[in-house]
Amino acid sequence: MAAPTLASMRREVARATRRDLARLAACGLDWVRFSTRASEALGQVITFAGCCWHTVDPGTVLFTGSLNQHVGCSGLWLAEHEYVIEDVDKWWFLARSGRLVGAASLSTHGDLSRSARHRSREARGFGDELRASLVVDGNYWGAVGLLRGGDQPWFTEEDVRLLTALCEPLAEGFRRALLATSVMTTDHCGDAPGVVVFDGNGDLESISPAAERWIAQMTEIPPPANPADSAAIRIVAARARTLAAGQDPLRLAARSRVQTQSGRWLLLYGTQLSGGGDGRTAVIIQPATPSEVVPLVALAYGLSEREREVTRLCMQGRSTKQIAHVMHVSPYTVQDHLKSVFAKTGARTRGELIGQVFLEHYVPRWEEQPDPPPGWDAHTTPGT
Repeated sequence: MAAPTLASMRREVARATRRDLARLAACGLDWVRFSTRASEALGQVITFAGCCWHTVDPGTVLFTGSLNQHVGCSGLWLAEHEYVIEDVDKWWFLARSGRLVGAASLSTHGDLSRSARHRSREARGFGDELRASLVVDGNYWGAVGLLRGGDQPWFTEEDVRLLTALCEPLAEGFRRALLATSVMTTDHCGDAPGVVVFDGNGDLESISPAAERWIAQMTEIPPPANPADSAAIRIVAARARTLAAGQDPLRLAARSRVQTQSGRWLLLYGTQLSGGGDGRTAVIIQPATPSEVVPLVALAYGLSEREREVTRLCMQGRSTKQIAHVMHVSPYTVQDHLKSVFAKTGARTRGELIGQVFLEHYVPRWEEQPDPPPGWDAHTTPGT
């Protein structure tokens, strides 16, 4: 019998790691614990000196949480280099293009100095970077970056293929993590909105006490040096600042839905300000409404558009016959949709669906609402 080749051994390792990550994704972990354990699993098959993980709002592709391990970068640096400065392998581009994974050394054809990120962190001793956007069922849920020291070999095409093969279970872990945390009653921030104002240079101009309290509740590890350097805040501000006049008439692009450590949902909204100098921006932080959270939770459960509609009408107390009338389908079709919803959410009855599924996940009531603006429920479609 012929001895196994190195390539065949790596393929078997990749399959085993993929199985391990799939089991980990099914454990019901929050995203920080999932990322920490996923880092350990990845470290068994890909060598790296540091890593970073980010949660993403799939509707606006803005980062909503950060976990850095042996990597230091400010919120301003992350916002500028991911959403403002041109560079190779931006996570949002990897997600939208469908390529998912990229190595800086390969994307710069062996000249890392062509990467703005690399030029900015050369003094920190980092070399090559391997990035992956975590997409499953067309939705972008998270991002991971693996970094090597300046004295370590660069990542290879084989490393890219290996991480690409692991993207699906990693994305599944992030998707399921959104449903892993129920609201705790220890959140004492109240419901008052907060505001952060930046001047035209991106420097802090003012911040309200409520904003500081909300930012302290966000998941950013390690925490920002000061509240105004929160990555989630800086990213929304950067998006608002770079939008050209008329580019975002619905005022949707500079928004993100952020989950706090206690399980509550916040809406971050960025806007440009007039008066007092050009380029001033403000980020408003406020508790998210049910109509803003429901689409995200339904998406995390993997419900189709028709299944989301059936669930919404079910939560309004409509009977099967009434739902069929509203949707212009037969009662049998409604029952088929409900069976699929039950299978995806784990609910056995309508009561469980309402009381233990959606109400458990931060939605006190399902409000009637018009169609959401384009992009708020956007799928990550390759080539768009």
